[in-house]
Amino acid sequence: MKVTMKDGQVQEFTFEDEIGRDTFRHTTSHILAQAVKRLYPETKLAIGPSIKDGFYYDFDRPEPFSQEDLDAIEKEMRKIVKENLPLERFTLPRDEAIAFMKEKDEPYKVELIEDLPEDSVISFFKQGEFTDLCAGPHLKTTGGVKAFKLTSVAGAYWRGSEKNKMLTRIYGTSYPKAADLEAYLKQLEEAKKRDHRKLGKELGLFTMMEEGPGFPFFLPKGMVLKNTLIDYWRDIHYRENYVEISTPIMLNRQLWETSGHWDHYKENMYTTVIDETDFAVKPMNCPGGMLVYKSQPRSYRDLPLRMGELGLVHRHEKSGQLHGLMRVRCFTQDDAHIFMTQEQITDEIKGVARLIDEVYSLFGFKYHVELSTRPENSIGSDEDWEIATEGLRKALDELNLPYVVNEGDGAFYGPKIDFHLEDSIGRTWQCGTIQLDFQLPMRFEAEYMGADGEKHRPIMIHRVVFGSIERFIGILIEHYAGKFPVWLAPVQAKVLPISEKNAGYAKEVYETLRQNKIRCEYDERNEKIGYKIREAQMEKVPYMLILGAQEEENKTVSVRLRDTGETVSMSLEEFMERVKKETAEKTASQA
Repeated sequence: MKVTMKDGQVQEFTFEDEIGRDTFRHTTSHILAQAVKRLYPETKLAIGPSIKDGFYYDFDRPEPFSQEDLDAIEKEMRKIVKENLPLERFTLPRDEAIAFMKEKDEPYKVELIEDLPEDSVISFFKQGEFTDLCAGPHLKTTGGVKAFKLTSVAGAYWRGSEKNKMLTRIYGTSYPKAADLEAYLKQLEEAKKRDHRKLGKELGLFTMMEEGPGFPFFLPKGMVLKNTLIDYWRDIHYRENYVEISTPIMLNRQLWETSGHWDHYKENMYTTVIDETDFAVKPMNCPGGMLVYKSQPRSYRDLPLRMGELGLVHRHEKSGQLHGLMRVRCFTQDDAHIFMTQEQITDEIKGVARLIDEVYSLFGFKYHVELSTRPENSIGSDEDWEIATEGLRKALDELNLPYVVNEGDGAFYGPKIDFHLEDSIGRTWQCGTIQLDFQLPMRFEAEYMGADGEKHRPIMIHRVVFGSIERFIGILIEHYAGKFPVWLAPVQAKVLPISEKNAGYAKEVYETLRQNKIRCEYDERNEKIGYKIREAQMEKVPYMLILGAQEEENKTVSVRLRDTGETVSMSLEEFMERVKKETAEKTASQA
């Protein structure tokens, strides 16, 4: 595809290139805006960028758009594509650009231009009768966009601020081929069925309350799931010689000034005053980990020191960005902070990367890796950043892990490696991360006694595997569509007596399972067995034990398998051994 760049030059890209994909979808957003202005001329335009998997455009209209309006807008968009209008770039000085947008009665565009420096040259793109403020890049003509779909409508505050007016945001996506669009839309439909908010409610895992927006409530079955993940986390970290710590949820301002968070992250922190001193609820665990490190003298013999913490952190997210367990205001971060010498950097990073690989492989996730480098708002010397970045790069190279470089997307205190996992329907999620940090040990004046008898500064790794346990649970719910493997299932087996005559035997089986620490429930309702089976199937319980006169006489259990619908007969001891084996081995699915 031919792309008109910000400087007016034309270059060739494909949809596989990120810039080509973004250009294709950004052009589609302009087609959307043109269609809206044709159909609803009174509408004011805000912004319309490309985003992951699509695009959106924000509009201000006296009567907000609804889902029902999308068909008419799509029809007009198809006309614009058929017209094959060229996208022509032109520029104006700032004052003329403001006058131009005022003449078109586009107040949001005027505001955007007024925020630019007075000597700015403002870029516009014109297609037919429609002109939009835009830096580009864009396709050469509207005719290049043939496969598109408007997917949803939502509210969005102008510039993301709750103090501003609520606009209507129309989301959509586009592809060069109709088959690719169809495949994506099928994925969207599958994602709706797997929505963790829907399944979380149906399966009794978690809920959100009006009294605490963004603060999830875990229900009994959800706590079993959460604690099972935590037990697994503790097992593998004990094996890898981590020690576990716990640090306070709230610490004073001086600590956050020392760490740099007060200056660089304060807008995301909850603060309060205690005894006339400013305090903040921790958004991250690392400063508390630094205090633990400094709580006693350290020697080179203590390094590497691997300290893990399942720390509850709080971050202020805007209400419009909250989304089930995926975007919350408090979550449990499975942190670890590794203190080491410069010589130990590569081996420690490789050890963490192997651990993350082991965890993701257990759950059946594929993943890809990104190396994120120094951002504009960074702290620290050029030399430290170079050493840190090369340390991460070297570890990835020695592990033969393919990666892409994400320029300028590191943390303010150091570069990082991000692990983006792919779930069972092809969506990607950023979870694991490894961040190398020279700055925090320096800011906190952390030291260790070297073999030479001199004091040295340790280097620090920040890393998470799950990322947020709550978010990881949300991902797992959607990845498995609620059908958790036996080792992870909140209820591993459901005991279903065929009639009241078999209740005594069923109760005996239930108690035996409990004594053997098999997570089970007993359905003693006076309902037909078919109804009980259907309900257990809806609850996605891996095993249903159907117990009637024959099973009681033979002292066996008829086991219905959730995933295949097959029913097999076996002794209770055989069944328990099967469940224990699958739990111990963390089998991915039923045999």
